[in-house]
Amino acid sequence: MSAANAQGGASVTRAPAVTRRPRKSKLGWNLLGLLVFVTAGFPVYWMINTAFKPAKDAIDPDPHFFPSTFTLENFKRALDIADFWGPVTRSLLVSTVVVVIGIAVGLLAALAISRFAFRGRKIVIVGILAVQMVPLVAMIIPVFLMLNDLGQYDKLSGLIITYLTFILPFTVWTLRGFIVNIPKELEEAAQVDGCTPTGAFLRVVFPLLAPGMVATSVYGFIQAWNEYLYALMLMSQQNQTATVWLGNFITKNGTEYAPMMAGSTMMAVPIVILFLLVQRKMAAGLTAGAVKG
Repeated sequence: MSAANAQGGASVTRAPAVTRRPRKSKLGWNLLGLLVFVTAGFPVYWMINTAFKPAKDAIDPDPHFFPSTFTLENFKRALDIADFWGPVTRSLLVSTVVVVIGIAVGLLAALAISRFAFRGRKIVIVGILAVQMVPLVAMIIPVFLMLNDLGQYDKLSGLIITYLTFILPFTVWTLRGFIVNIPKELEEAAQVDGCTPTGAFLRVVFPLLAPGMVATSVYGFIQAWNEYLYALMLMSQQNQTATVWLGNFITKNGTEYAPMMAGSTMMAVPIVILFLLVQRKMAAGLTAGAVKG
């Protein structure tokens, strides 16, 4: 009896089972990530590779992954073939102004959609999504006619207005996602402590929203910087932007691929510098809202 009681009263403590992820699964994900990196990075590598190759090697039917001879003649040719700094300056000006106006207006619109209930709110949200689904090529003729009537054809201000038509909806929708992930109770607590609604937004919401604004600004800048179709159709050669400037390498004798890749490499420098300056804020913005508590 005592033995039975001893067996019945004894409690066996078992260590919790530890589930370990198989190494093969982890290796598979690493290989997949490496494949994605190589697929996305190879065009960039090939652009830089071709930029430093002699012109004859750029059209060699038997290409080499590493240039046998490094040369800077392609960069010199790219700078001599046409005005380089003018188009780049215009692209920087247009992209910067578009981002500043887009963030300022988009933040107010996203805040209104996220924090206030008003009649037609759902219609506005659906309208923002619908605008982003319209192909840009479908709006060329209406945009041209409108800018011509307003006297904004072949002007940087007209190009800025045009870019805002597709960057502003993207900005509003993206910032709305960031604002929704910020608990409204934080603003209410700040107002209880004596802050006005504006003060609560500036002191509580705005600092939390800053990384998301940086990430949105970078993507908006890239869209404006890389846009080609409207810049080609709405601007003359004297006011062309950097993307249209690359067309100068297509001549009647053929395409000068090596100088074109050198020009593309120089065009990528501002984007790389922008990423390096805001990479920490951008990383925080991309992960904002991933954990909600």
